[in-house]
Amino acid sequence: MGYSWNWGVFLQPSATGDDTYLGWMFYGFKMTIGLSLSAWLMALFLGSIIGVLRTVPNKVLSGLAMAYVELFRNIPLLVQLFLWYFVLPELLPASLGNAYKQSNPVVQQFLAAMICLGLFTSARVAEQVRSGISSLPPGQKNASLAIGFTLAQTYRYVMLPMAFRLVVPPLTSEFLNIFKNSAVCSTIGLLELAAEGRQLVDYTAQPYESFIAVTLAYLLINVVVMFSMRWLEAHVRVPGYIGGK
Repeated sequence: MGYSWNWGVFLQPSATGDDTYLGWMFYGFKMTIGLSLSAWLMALFLGSIIGVLRTVPNKVLSGLAMAYVELFRNIPLLVQLFLWYFVLPELLPASLGNAYKQSNPVVQQFLAAMICLGLFTSARVAEQVRSGISSLPPGQKNASLAIGFTLAQTYRYVMLPMAFRLVVPPLTSEFLNIFKNSAVCSTIGLLELAAEGRQLVDYTAQPYESFIAVTLAYLLINVVVMFSMRWLEAHVRVPGYIGGK
């Protein structure tokens, strides 16, 4: 074919003159890492709370938790992203909305993307936590209550430590997904890894080099996450359960 390969394009000065194209890619890589980790911390915290509420005997709390999960899990991620970025500022009080819209565009894009990814993923994390709690033998909960633990203490000291150890494998999948889903955030102008790859194509007309580099960067992220989570799983697995020693 007539394509002219040029891997040296990454070392050329960028169109703006303030960096190389490799610098652009590295900026996008850092943005993807920062966005995904921030959203994951939010998702893990909120998802754990909602997952617990899905299993409590209070029907009001469990019903609200179920509504939360169904809302954020069933609306497409792209639609949620547009709602957070374009619609929410218009619904806020005028002073807050104007302050947000007048802030740094990168800050606006990052916050909207982080909140969107965090809430979307938290609904999925909540289901993993709920399934982990539901898989525990009922005798653990009954025995804890019988020796004088409150329901909150039973969750904190008995059920959640066990449930989290059991759901490390499915949580690994959700952790990987949040990095891949971050590519959607380029639709609101956030220059994460995929967006920087497309921008490099626009300025250099070298699509193969650009997207091979993007692919390798995502593979690097996935390999690091997989090995880290496998190490964690090996150190927390429960003897006597599936996968336990």
